Amino acid sequence: MKKIMLAFGVVHAVTALLFAAGAICLIVIGAQIGWDAMTTGDVGLTSAQDVIEAIGILAAAVVALQIAETIIEEEVVRDADISAPTRVRRFLSRFFVVVVVALGIEGLVATFHAVHDDLADLVYAAALVGSVGILLAAWGLFVHLNRSAEELEPDAMEEAKSEDEKIQGE
Repeated sequence: MKKIMLAFGVVHAVTALLFAAGAICLIVIGAQIGWDAMTTGDVGLTSAQDVIEAIGILAAAVVALQIAETIIEEEVVRDADISAPTRVRRFLSRFFVVVVVALGIEGLVATFHAVHDDLADLVYAAALVGSVGILLAAWGLFVHLNRSAEELEPDAMEEAKSEDEKIQGE
């Protein structure tokens, strides 16, 4: 059984490295788009759209890096089983904060493009922004409802806090 668990740790580590590699690729692409927008000499709407597009790509890179960090901390370093309510809330919260921000930025990019290129696409941008709002509300409801479950297991919260101190101390 220990060998199987070690194999899962290795798979998690490789997956995290692939997420980090993807994030680096996105950072390079976003930087290239941003650089091109600044150096073309065209200081207009097209440049602004390119910069906003670069920001959207960089936001996706942050999501990939955050996922990589979460996988490494939760699955490799801590080797944690995320069955306790505290662990589930913390894991999902780390993930959702970057997803909500990234999708919010993508909604801004889509809105900007729709307003300046094709107003028919504004419906899709509005759907994306509305979905972000629903996702944010659902996350808030989950956190609120999860608090009562955490109160039933105060030891799990203390254990998670002690693991945080170990991670930060290293």
